[in-house]
Amino acid sequence: MDDSKMVGGKVKKPGKRGRKPAKIDLKAKLERSRQSARECRARKKLRYQYLEELVSSKERAICALREELEMYKQWCSAMDQGKIPSEIKALLTGDDQKTPQSTSTKTPKNGKYHSTGISQSKSA
Repeated sequence: MDDSKMVGGKVKKPGKRGRKPAKIDLKAKLERSRQSARECRARKKLRYQYLEELVSSKERAICALREELEMYKQWCSAMDQGKIPSEIKALLTGDDQKTPQSTSTKTPKNGKYHSTGISQSKSA
């Protein structure tokens, strides 16, 4: 017996159920597809703009940190030669002029306490 069925005297062939889409439906489907593609491209463009801005801000931060590192290297090499850079002198005299809070419990940016010139972690 083949796959066709007898219903009410008519032979029905197996296949897709429901009505066949009209040409109008195909045009609407194509338009929806085009609109979806436009929206997808717009989202992609926004995502790439965001990522480019993020990369440029990170690059600026890296440059600033490299400059700071270079400054610290110069200070270290000057101190190795027995010279105290004027910036360090200013920092030291500035701390002495404020108040004797060198044993303060305020946490600096790096998250470490500095009491007697030796770095200690927060848990200590």
